[in-house]
Amino acid sequence: MQQRFETFTVLINRISRNIRKIKNKEMAEYNLRSAHISCLYYLYTNKGATATDLCERCEEDKATISRAIEYLENNEYLICESKSAKRYKSQLVLTEKGKTVAKKIADKINGVLDTTSIGLSEEERVAFYRSLSIISQSLDNISKNID
Repeated sequence: MQQRFETFTVLINRISRNIRKIKNKEMAEYNLRSAHISCLYYLYTNKGATATDLCERCEEDKATISRAIEYLENNEYLICESKSAKRYKSQLVLTEKGKTVAKKIADKINGVLDTTSIGLSEEERVAFYRSLSIISQSLDNISKNID
């Protein structure tokens, strides 16, 4: 049982750390961090989103997303379409600069996903993601019962 726990937690932490490292290294030329990259990616793939949507999609807290949006807006990667509605519910869209960088991000992500899938059949990949989703949901349920 202990071996299973150690293997699980070490592998999950290693995967998470490597994802952050890849994001930060690949986007250093744009002076973007992990949260910025996630926001740009989801805005690009969804043709816009609200800050609330980004919190859910990026699995980040409101403060992290707010800081990321502020940075991306100040650096002309995105704009807020509505100045009158509540800011957190307002639609955010990419500028041309944001679309250009977000396309590069999406291309890099697709390349990484292709590379990490080498050696897996389509069935194995589907089963892996299904298993990962089940584990994630189970951990969500456990963590909600702790509070």
